[in-house]
Order: sequence, then structure tokens, then C-alpha cells
Amino acid sequence: MKKKVLFVSLGCDKNLVDSEMMLGMLEEGGYVFTDDETQAEAAVVNTCCFIGDAKEESVNTILELAELKKSGSLQALVVTGCLAERYREEIRKEIEEVDAVLGTTAIDRIVQTLDQAFAGSAQDQYDAPDKKPLTDRKRVLTTGGHFAYLKIAEGCDKHCTYCIIPKVRGPYRSVPMESLLREAQTLAEQGVKELILVAQETTVYGVDRYGHKALPELLQKLCKIDGLVWIRLLYCYPEEIDDELIRVIKEEEKICHYLDLPIQHASDQVLQRMGRRTDQAELVAIINHIRKEIPDICLRTTLISGFPGETKKDHEALLSFVETMRFDRLGVFPYSREEDTAAAKLPGQITEKVKRTRRDEIMALQQEIAFEKAADMEGRTLTVMIEGKVADEEVYVARTYRDAPDVDGLLFCRTGRELMTGDFVRVRVTGSYEYDLMGELEDESAE
Repeated sequence: MKKKVLFVSLGCDKNLVDSEMMLGMLEEGGYVFTDDETQAEAAVVNTCCFIGDAKEESVNTILELAELKKSGSLQALVVTGCLAERYREEIRKEIEEVDAVLGTTAIDRIVQTLDQAFAGSAQDQYDAPDKKPLTDRKRVLTTGGHFAYLKIAEGCDKHCTYCIIPKVRGPYRSVPMESLLREAQTLAEQGVKELILVAQETTVYGVDRYGHKALPELLQKLCKIDGLVWIRLLYCYPEEIDDELIRVIKEEEKICHYLDLPIQHASDQVLQRMGRRTDQAELVAIINHIRKEIPDICLRTTLISGFPGETKKDHEALLSFVETMRFDRLGVFPYSREEDTAAAKLPGQITEKVKRTRRDEIMALQQEIAFEKAADMEGRTLTVMIEGKVADEEVYVARTYRDAPDVDGLLFCRTGRELMTGDFVRVRVTGSYEYDLMGELEDESAE
């Protein structure tokens, strides 16, 4: 009888791609999956450790499953992902119920490890941090099948002072373009309509492998794949966005006019301490240039509040920047002091209370901006992707090109027509409520 595995994926969408690859390997290895922990014979946790809250969630999840193993309902427990890479010795020392720990570059041995765990002979697995990314692996999609993430690179070379990722994920390694195109073709044949490109940084794709930024070329080739309707870009570092990338986004109809620009701050002093490559004037110039070239672009960013040494003046400069630039989407994280990062050793560490107060002030300002921008959408007609239906109502939930899954808003559309998840339809926006939109279906469907 096939063994039942409970698989828990934590953290970012890049980690989710790893989880889907491991699920594919496990399925090919003869395992089946369950969401019921009481039915599971084994559990795999793909962990995150980017910030303190993520570490806490990962540790708590491992401990909960360790309790199940103590009670006898679980026979095997394997931990992988960033937390496993970073705290391998601590996990083995503190949680004896864990059968094996897999580093971030050793996930291709998940079947072998789980087989060994059932046999009582599992061993920890770690490979070199610069190991080539996994390619051409079957994935079990967990996103519903109508959209999927395409991870185009592993690791990072930026070494921002607050970030642990280069240490746990290794240097930047682009996935070969031919492998990405095969994967995208397979996903499209499986019914994926929206492809979301992710990496620690998407904009320098290809530099290590081809000697130049190859993202524009990759995008053009992806746009030729039948079945794909939307292609979305996340994690574009502003200093790496050039005119060639902007041109391709403008000219290729499948590419959503949406860019995620993680700028982190706008005070020159803080940006310098963060090890970022831009100052405020450069950020303003880049953003204005993008908006001039692509007037309907939706810009998303993320910020860090309470970075070491951030003064009240720095915080006010950031507030002023947010008010002036009027981002369409914006998130803020209180600075998380991560051991083994340069920022953890900086003087001027700020209290949690001040970090969170400053975060709340930025988010209150952004909320006003976001609500106004949502209200301004009234009267526009947009192509939207159906995400599902509200139970017992003739109301469908959808996303516009301005909305990435799980992080942005939604559009609610009332209609008596029968629609399916993944359908594209034209909707006229009739109003808004906070971050979300309401709309009415037009007669014709989108191509």
C-alpha cells in the first residue's frame, strides 16, 4: 500500500515551487498525499527563515508534527527548506523526532530520504550552495491549476545587509532558458493560463549564464507559448530595469503591466546602510520613467520599517516618498534582526514598539492611497481572470492584471452566467470597497 504523506509548504512562492517539485518526485516515487494529519504516515515540512515571524511559524509547525510522531500516528518526519539549511545542527539537537534534514540544494533526494526514514536509516543531506538549479522535474501544482509560478533562478549575489538569503540559498544561478521554456510549455498544456516569474531577483536573469540580462529574450519566447494569457513579473530590482525590459513589457500583449519593485526604503542614509544600489533620486527617476513609458503600469513595492539607525527624519522621508510616489500596492515589514547578517551588528537597533508604530503609520498612509486608487478604477473596463465563486451567490471572485495572487486585491462580479476558474472575461468596474473592486460582466468574453 502506498504511504500517505502530509506535505507542509511555508514561506514564499519560490519555496512553493520547490515544494511542488518535491511533490512531483514523491508522486513518481509511489507516495500519495493527505491533508489529514491523523491519516498521514509521514510528514515533510518545507520551511522558511527570512524573518523572525517566518522562523517561528516553521519551528512551531515542526514541533506540532513532532508531537504526532511521539504519539505514534506519524512514522517519519523530514524537514527541508531555508530553516533546515540555516539551523541544521540546532534542529537535529533540539528535535529528536526529526528523522532527516535536507538542505535547500538537496531536495532532489526527498524520495530517497523518505524511503530511508521508513526503514529507520535516514541521513541528513546537504549539497554545495552553488549546485545547479533543479530542472525538468514534474511538478504537482498546488495553486489550482489556472496559474503557476516559474522560478527562473536560484540564490542571490546582492548581499543586502539585512538579508540571510545568499547564505542559505547560495549565489545567483540562472535556470537554462531551454529548461524554462519546456517547463512553461508543460504548464500551459496542463491548463495554466497565468505564469508568474519569480526569483530572488528576476531582472538579472541570465547574467551569470549568458553574460548579459536575458530576461527580455526569455519573456519574448514565453509569450509565443499557446495557452498562456498572462505573464507576470515579480521581484524586479529597480536599478536593473532597463529600456529593453520596458520595451518588451510594452510590446508583448501577454505581459501584465505590473511590476513588483522591492525598494525597502527611501532615505539615502538608510539605503546605504542596507547595502542597496540606489538612492532616492534614482528611485524617483526610475519610477517616473516606467510610468511615462507604460502609463497604466501597476507598481507594487515592499518597505522595511525601523532599520538600525533609522531616525525620525529618515522615517518622515520615507512617509513623504510614499505620499509622493503613490504606489498602487505596498507592504511594510518591521525590521527583523537576523543573526549572521551585517545589519544585526549595526549600532542603533530600534525597539519593536517603534518599528511597529512606524510600520503602522506607513500602512495607514498607503491605505488612503490604495482606497483612492481603487475608487478611481470605477468606470473602467478590464479583462479579469475568474478565481472562483462565492458560495450560494451569483457572485464570482476575480483578479485584474493589477492583482498578483494572495498579496493584492480582488474583483467581485455578479452574473447569472456560468463561469469556470481560469476563464478570462471583460468586466466594467462599478465601484470599490477598500482594496477590492466590484464590477459587471460585459457580454463578450476576452480572447
